[in-house]
Amino acid sequence: MTQQDTQVSEQGGLAGAYTPMPPDRAQALLRDHYGMDGALKRFDTEKDDTFRVTTPDGKRFVLKIANPTEPFDEVDFQNGILRHVAVRDAALPVPRLVPDTSGNDMFAITDVDGSKRFVRVLSFIDGTPLCETDSNPEERVQIGRMLGRLRLATEGFSHPGENRQYGWDVQHLLTLEHLLDDVDDPDQRTALAAGLERFRRIEPALRRQRQQVLHNDFSKSNIIVNHDDPDFVKGIIDFGDSVKTAIAVDVSTACLNQLPETPHDDLFWRARDIVEGYLQITELTGEELTLIPHLTMGRIVTRALLTLWRTKLFPENETYIMRNTYQGWHQLDWFLARSPDQVSDILMQFADQKGHSQ
Repeated sequence: MTQQDTQVSEQGGLAGAYTPMPPDRAQALLRDHYGMDGALKRFDTEKDDTFRVTTPDGKRFVLKIANPTEPFDEVDFQNGILRHVAVRDAALPVPRLVPDTSGNDMFAITDVDGSKRFVRVLSFIDGTPLCETDSNPEERVQIGRMLGRLRLATEGFSHPGENRQYGWDVQHLLTLEHLLDDVDDPDQRTALAAGLERFRRIEPALRRQRQQVLHNDFSKSNIIVNHDDPDFVKGIIDFGDSVKTAIAVDVSTACLNQLPETPHDDLFWRARDIVEGYLQITELTGEELTLIPHLTMGRIVTRALLTLWRTKLFPENETYIMRNTYQGWHQLDWFLARSPDQVSDILMQFADQKGHSQ
């Protein structure tokens, strides 16, 4: 295992243990730094402490205490994206930073275990996470349009933290190959190794693609919706996986999160609606369209490798860490049962039919 491999899998708090913050200490931070009182509800998270705050007058906010291994540049990078988006597309429903009583976007604390952690408060977006409901084709087109708007809103943003080497960025999948050693099931290990080899073949083409700072985690849990509102998508949350990566990688992540949870002959039957909406807002090149299905498979491999590894590090959080991994085995089998050329054609044929090919 190279030092770079270790850095890629461990950056962004993925390997960082921490002492969960009790609600009374979190409430003290709110009072001392924001002059705010409120009832707290802890959210299940991958790597930090996140609470919903409800004040006595009914207002809601989100309190986030970063993982101790997340440095200033990474958290400030996320804050910078939110500020940039608010200028580029003020109507885009993303959280807004709430300044503390000193006017700062965040501040640092020394936790009870001696670790340094960064604290922020964000606006709360009302609605239902998409992971708790369903969507019809028209609603999924709206989701795709929102992803396209977000891509245009983050365009041109630059920050010292943008080039971090992060495990959830699929362009770095091959640096996770050492994590195969943490896969105990031989059949799963064989399938993941085959997926890595498929990715190895398209990786040179991926390096040629357009890049910019992107959300990189357009998952159902990060999309807030309301079926009773004509503007179905009410919010896009959690910029913790943001990074400078290929545009095709960002779209492939959105596609992955629309794949069927149970086996299906057409794995992209929902994802095509996302792509259709996206292409109504902004373009994808022909090469990007051929790569996106391969990158979707790459994200399945990434998810399996990282979650199986992290479950061994944090067995107490296994339910949350593995919540989406199990469905990935039938999805990976679906890809591997098709030739690389068949996978490349999945979205190109659709784009040709819709008149979006370039």
